[in-house]
Amino acid sequence: MISKQGWINLYKPKNITSFKAINSIKKKFSIKKIGHAGTLDPMAEGVLPIAIGKATKLIPYISITNKEYEFTIRWGTQTTTDDAEGEILFETNYFPKKKEIEKKIINYLGYIDQIPPKVSAVKINGRRAYKLFRDNEIFEIKPKKVFIKNLTIINHSTNKTSFKILCGKGFYVRSFARDLALDLKTYGHISSLKRSKVGKFTEKTSILLDDLLKIGQRHKEINCISPSISMLDDILAYEIEEQLDIDNLSFGRSIKIDEKKIINSSSINLDKKNIFLFKNGDIVSIGKLDGNLFKPNKILI
Repeated sequence: MISKQGWINLYKPKNITSFKAINSIKKKFSIKKIGHAGTLDPMAEGVLPIAIGKATKLIPYISITNKEYEFTIRWGTQTTTDDAEGEILFETNYFPKKKEIEKKIINYLGYIDQIPPKVSAVKINGRRAYKLFRDNEIFEIKPKKVFIKNLTIINHSTNKTSFKILCGKGFYVRSFARDLALDLKTYGHISSLKRSKVGKFTEKTSILLDDLLKIGQRHKEINCISPSISMLDDILAYEIEEQLDIDNLSFGRSIKIDEKKIINSSSINLDKKNIFLFKNGDIVSIGKLDGNLFKPNKILI
């Protein structure tokens, strides 16, 4: 049984749900607490950060980080799910040219309003959108503000175009394909999708699900768990040196810290930001400053 906390940089294969992927790891290594940051659809492959033990409490802080995707839009067909698994809704013989696409995608950089797909996990009056969709219920999803940092074309042919995109929290690639196609006076859907990066975790440093499960056949421990702080990008962090501070935090008590030793502090207003306290690479507490006094909100000891 695994008792340590941290992250596994998993590469999820196609044709398996994110839940099934982490459940297979949970059973193989007898892990009590496990979770993942950012669900990947069954048809999608790529980086799926897996949180182990108390690192699961850090998942909400991971979901805000930048994500990179590589995907292909097939032009001429719109489906019920905005991907290749849905039923065909509309078809056309018009396929946009590369120059038209290059000109149009400029309008998508920065903050945009985006309506999530009908088969997303967005909640509508307490129910998931995909469940309402499967029950053939009529409903509308409100647009959400999302951010695109970078967007490039990596390949183009007559009826399909491949892209690489760096985006923020809550962005749906399927919605982008649908909207871009309509802006180009055609239809389109996602035919392939790969997440190549989530924060500091990249495809290059990930481990395949099958390889990870093979480790479980030979060893009871996973040797590819990264410290819990490794997944947190551009955070305010502070390393605890005294055992007395650890003891006080374990009881939920505030402790004094040296503001000058806070990592990534620069000129940020520290009183309004979450600060992550760590020791030996593992997060032990999350809280905020009141002067030079750290007040814990979450304890991970």
